Amino acid sequence: MQRLKAFFTHSDTNIRDNRWIFTSMLVGAVLSLIAAFVLSVESFHLAKNPDAQLSCSVNIVLNCATVAKHPSAEMLGFPNSFFGMVAEPIVITVAIAGLAGIRFPRKFMFAAQIGYTLGLIYALVLLGISYFIIQALCPWCLLVTLTTILVWFAITRYNIRENNLFLPKQAQSSLKTFIKKDYDKLAMFSLIAFIVLAIVVKYGDGIFI
Repeated sequence: MQRLKAFFTHSDTNIRDNRWIFTSMLVGAVLSLIAAFVLSVESFHLAKNPDAQLSCSVNIVLNCATVAKHPSAEMLGFPNSFFGMVAEPIVITVAIAGLAGIRFPRKFMFAAQIGYTLGLIYALVLLGISYFIIQALCPWCLLVTLTTILVWFAITRYNIRENNLFLPKQAQSSLKTFIKKDYDKLAMFSLIAFIVLAIVVKYGDGIFI
């Protein structure tokens, strides 16, 4: 326990920050990979039997089967969870390497930023479809959305601090000040709180039936 505490309280600010960033990425990516695996397995169950009872179909609101049967569950012709099965192992590898002190090339991290930003947008679009159109929520999908937000803010913080985003000097300076004051963490928690509040306001009564 003492060694773990020392690991996360290193005297060097950047090293300490990196350890928190890459640990957040690792935890988020592992949880997202587990969710993607479960969703992939359940998509096969539904393919064999459209009336299959899924473990995460709790009630009318929290219902994976309802979400999985909607066309948006296979927007590119295959289950969305397959993206997670491909992408999350890459994030896990980057996180473990980062914790080991390895520095990736600037262009690689810039490409990772673009990729994960697209992933975040995709996750939020799917959440919006579930929330407004399907009017049912998939617990595993909610976990993926949460972890995608967590990883996106972690990798963005790192890339801003390390100047990996090829931004104009003024924008880079402003963003560095932004993360130095931990406003990025405030933005992350605010986004998560907003999503939770929106779900509770609209579906609160149905979730606990």
